[in-house]
Amino acid sequence: MPALILLAFFALALFLEGTLCGYIRIAGVKPDLVLVLVIFHALARGPREGAIWGFIGGLTQDIMTGNYVGLNALVKALTGYGVGLGETRLYKESTLTATGIAWLATLFAEALTYLLLLTLGIIIPPGDAATRVILPVSIYNAALAVLFYRRFYFWETRGFLRPR
Repeated sequence: MPALILLAFFALALFLEGTLCGYIRIAGVKPDLVLVLVIFHALARGPREGAIWGFIGGLTQDIMTGNYVGLNALVKALTGYGVGLGETRLYKESTLTATGIAWLATLFAEALTYLLLLTLGIIIPPGDAATRVILPVSIYNAALAVLFYRRFYFWETRGFLRPR
């Protein structure tokens, strides 16, 4: 049952990214809600769950957009795995910790996406990529972590997302 609820959260995140988030752009970028969910879940459940749900969320994003199928799946799976490695070492109850992790993980994910796009022959000046996409998205995702991590962590540990 928790997996179905988490799947519904990912579906909602994808829906919001495709609709509402287009209207709440800041500095020309919108948040990566799927990545935020992957980060939150990986912090609570570890590298295996982070990689699995990162792959599922990223692949679904790829299929929905139709561009470079597998790119988001790979990036989000690696990011989820990396964040999950800190599951036992980090103070997961702290919103400040989650915010810092969300910021760093988004920087990693966006930089990796940039590098993979370069290998596909898509040339974007590094300065533009950093200042117009990578940094703004990481700040946006960190702000969302401040707002929503505490509630999500409660659901993961004591609420309806708790493993049975």
